[in-house]
Amino acid sequence: MLSLGGRIRTRTLMLIRWVAIGGQLAAVVVADAWFAVALPLLPVGLLIGLSVLVNLASALLSRRRAWLAEGPAAAFLGFDLLQLYGLLALTGGLANPFAVLILAPVTVSASVLSARSTAALAALAVILETLLAIWHRPLPWFGQGLVYDPLLLGGIWAGLVLATLFMAVYIGSLAAEGRGLGEALAATELALAREQRLTALGGLAAAVAHELGSPLNTILLIARELARDVPADERWRGDIDILVEESERCRRLLAELSQRSDEADAEADDPFRRLPASSLVEAAAEPFQHAGASLAIERQGAGAEPQLPHDPALLHGLGTLLQNALQFAQSRVVVRVAWDERELRLTIADDGPGFAPDVLSRLGEPYLDTGAETPRPGARPEESHMGLGVFIAQTLLARSGARLAFRNAPAGGAEVAISWPINHFVRQEKSS
Repeated sequence: MLSLGGRIRTRTLMLIRWVAIGGQLAAVVVADAWFAVALPLLPVGLLIGLSVLVNLASALLSRRRAWLAEGPAAAFLGFDLLQLYGLLALTGGLANPFAVLILAPVTVSASVLSARSTAALAALAVILETLLAIWHRPLPWFGQGLVYDPLLLGGIWAGLVLATLFMAVYIGSLAAEGRGLGEALAATELALAREQRLTALGGLAAAVAHELGSPLNTILLIARELARDVPADERWRGDIDILVEESERCRRLLAELSQRSDEADAEADDPFRRLPASSLVEAAAEPFQHAGASLAIERQGAGAEPQLPHDPALLHGLGTLLQNALQFAQSRVVVRVAWDERELRLTIADDGPGFAPDVLSRLGEPYLDTGAETPRPGARPEESHMGLGVFIAQTLLARSGARLAFRNAPAGGAEVAISWPINHFVRQEKSS
């Protein structure tokens, strides 16, 4: 893994630099020994040696800090740019065939660092490219300096500058989208794991009730014996009566908890447990209903209502979409459940202001700000940012074979249409 949380591995940057050092040494040796090009070996060797020293120091640093933060990583790449500039200035400037390597640090930054750091490094690269075009030592070429025509040199400079800006913007945008998608998928897995943990709490509650039952029965037995043996006029008698009463109350609560947990476990362990689609909608919306907006469910279809599994992923996905509709609705949310022999359709419609046109086509992308949809009165400010929630809901529902579509109703308000193929996912309840 190259980066994590805006950071980059020290060993990764060290490896990139060792490869660059090896390439620089090979180029110098081949040019000097094979082609007999008269290079300024002393200053060139000093610059390569400086890069070696920095890498050795980085090796010591990596033992204490495996990851570099944003600032040190940008400085690391900035040094590489300056070192490469020094080598190119001594060996022909932009006429050197290896001048294109000045794009490498900018490309690495665009891949793993923030847009601010990439912009700073890209600006530094453009400045150094401009300096190389203005001044550099001619590249020795068989005893004569190789001098490019100014027009050709200007074209090389323009090409490198455009390539630098293109790398910074294009690769930076792709990397940012990739990081956002990865973080959103991680958030999806966390949300699903949370729902699964909540489902598993029933079994844990049953185990706790079972373990507490025996000591509580012992306490209740002793308390009853004390109540029988202690006279009514004894000053401790009132405390003993309270102890008996509270022990019996605890035993009743544990019995109810154990019964409910057993029922929940039996339902969760049954792989064929299904609910009518409208009942699953009610279960998903129950935590989010409030006095500000009402929820109505309309059913329409021939035959028995299709059934859906009582699955944590489905509950969370539907719940997120219902929560958003209830938050933005002025007074009413309608869920239309319709089915035929081919598919089951759920349409969640609210009477709010609807989706903003500029974000409607992008709904479902992670970290999309949909704040253009004006929230209902009294809504919290964070309710206007639902991009990640919609992405998680769409991902979870897509796992079940669902297709989602977002639109604005002609009469006003937002609509979310969800559909499942009957033969793929839904099992219709057989009539008796």
